[in-house]
Amino acid sequence: MTCCRYPGTDGILNVNKPRGKTSFSVVALVRRLTGEKRVGHAGTLDPLATGVLPVCIGQATRLVEYMMDTTKTYRAEIELGITTDTYDAEGKVTQKADASGINRNQVETALSTFLGEITQIPPAYSAVKYHGKPSYALARAGIAVVPKKRLARIDRIEVIDWQPPVVTVEIDCGKGTYIRSLANDLGQTLGCGAYLKNLVRLRCGIFDITDSVTLDGLEEAFRVGFWQDLLYPMDSVLTRLPAVVIGEENERAICNGNAVLLEEFSSGDLCRAYNQCGNLLAVLRFDHARGLWRPEKVFGVLDTVSPM
Repeated sequence: MTCCRYPGTDGILNVNKPRGKTSFSVVALVRRLTGEKRVGHAGTLDPLATGVLPVCIGQATRLVEYMMDTTKTYRAEIELGITTDTYDAEGKVTQKADASGINRNQVETALSTFLGEITQIPPAYSAVKYHGKPSYALARAGIAVVPKKRLARIDRIEVIDWQPPVVTVEIDCGKGTYIRSLANDLGQTLGCGAYLKNLVRLRCGIFDITDSVTLDGLEEAFRVGFWQDLLYPMDSVLTRLPAVVIGEENERAICNGNAVLLEEFSSGDLCRAYNQCGNLLAVLRFDHARGLWRPEKVFGVLDTVSPM
């Protein structure tokens, strides 16, 4: 019997990113600690933001695209009466206004207008590409940047604390939603301006802040030698996809990049395939024209040694 083997350490860390660190610096730390070149994150957090940052290691980096559509939960502190050019506390104050007349009911009414599918303009100081370059690089160089409008989705927005002029809200949203833009838009709606004072990502898909590891905790885990216990398996982010166990003949075909017929699956878009060793073999995409499942991501290499 042949079996796909899986070289290296592959999995996902649920890191609690601290304030002041970039997402890239967290990736660089994990790369240094693991010695693994293939390390990436799913969903950038601004330097001033804290909270859940999924960090993918090894072959798990190839799953980032399937993680981007997951729902995220944020806790945001928004200060009314001040507008900044970055829409957050890092920027230059561009306007001040009296927000003393704004009450909680007005804030909640204004926030309700952002529920559902909305249109946002990303901050000029963001990683959104503008003519092929990150808009923040152009903005910092003094070049006027007007990012294009984009669709976003907000499923829940709830006031959890009101200490005027600061309102704290929790938000469930889809990919590509800019909480900084939401804060700025709230200020515009209320007519007093606002900026994002503080932001914590509480959840990103299956990853929750209550189960996250701090950078200090991660470094200690490496020092003691139990860091691999912190890894989530690769398939933990694919559980929404139907699963199928592949026989030896189809396993070989998939590892060689060939499409296969799966009689138990004759429709759909994606599925996750496991070999008979119980390892995640591949993500397959259904070819509707041919009625076959085509390997989109293959995670193993064929090994002619029988599994023990």
